[in-house]
Amino acid sequence: MKDTLAQLPFDELVCQVRACTICAETLPYGPRPVVQLSQESRILVVGQAPGRRVHETGLPFNDPSGDRLRQWMGITRESFYDDRKLAILPMGFCYPGTGKSGDLPPRPECAPAWRNALLERLSNIGLTLVIGQYAHAWHLPDAKKSVTENVQNWRKYWPDVLPMPHPSPRNNLWLRRNPWFEEEVILQLQERVSSLL
Repeated sequence: MKDTLAQLPFDELVCQVRACTICAETLPYGPRPVVQLSQESRILVVGQAPGRRVHETGLPFNDPSGDRLRQWMGITRESFYDDRKLAILPMGFCYPGTGKSGDLPPRPECAPAWRNALLERLSNIGLTLVIGQYAHAWHLPDAKKSVTENVQNWRKYWPDVLPMPHPSPRNNLWLRRNPWFEEEVILQLQERVSSLL
């Protein structure tokens, strides 16, 4: 299948992603892949998986997490949702449902099926924002088990990649315990985003 995907025109590949049903039987609300990308995209945002509100609207990061992420990046909603500027490819493209302590992890079938074929086509990316533990595990070859450790080592990956905590309000305690992130990293992020866009 991977060889076949590599030969598809980009638009057809994206259409196949948006029509994907490989996890249909395990998704409590059914499949609805939510991605945003163009071969012109300059910044790649890698999150975990869509939440329920994103599943309902079909718009990535259309929730309080997205509000904080846009604030961190220093950009407007208009810029954020311009696929020529930003590609948004979560580790799982569909809402996985809710568990005891929040949303379930991204479905494991998604990334192996689509991720490499899509990433290979995004040749204009100048910065990848890697958000949360599942994204860290895939995109950082020497990722630590702790999100905090990966984020503390952000300079190791800069300026091409930035490991980040999730911008969810559920992470307010993490942000209070790690004020250096917003004091040191966010200014650098905003300057880099501005230079790319």
